[in-house]
Amino acid sequence: MAKKTWIEKRDAKKEFVVKTIDKKFADIPEGSRMLIATPQIINTYVNNIPFGKTRELTTMRTDLAATYNTDKTCPVTAGIFLRIVAEAAYEELENNGSIEQITPFWRIVSPNSKLAKKLSCGEAFIINQRIKEGC
Repeated sequence: MAKKTWIEKRDAKKEFVVKTIDKKFADIPEGSRMLIATPQIINTYVNNIPFGKTRELTTMRTDLAATYNTDKTCPVTAGIFLRIVAEAAYEELENNGSIEQITPFWRIVSPNSKLAKKLSCGEAFIINQRIKEGC
């Protein structure tokens, strides 16, 4: 079986999950209701960050928790799904897409983050896009 593309991973039909955690996890206290989002939820959030603005991953996690009426958003899956969203957008760009039509992941992926270092676009791409948008 062929390996899934980033686009296929992003577009896979998944449902979000809300679970009450029974022990402290990362920055989430025991007994909290935690959202496990989906790549589509993350993609929609990133697409709604206005041109020339940036968001922190922690802000996204807080915003999504509020939207889904939970205490926190899982930091692990949020990071994984953000990578899927970023790689899928870059894959679309490489497949003859236009920069205006892809998800603007550079608005949330900090160029000096661990995630930026893993992305196939490289840190310079993120820096250049932020410069072009004045952020």
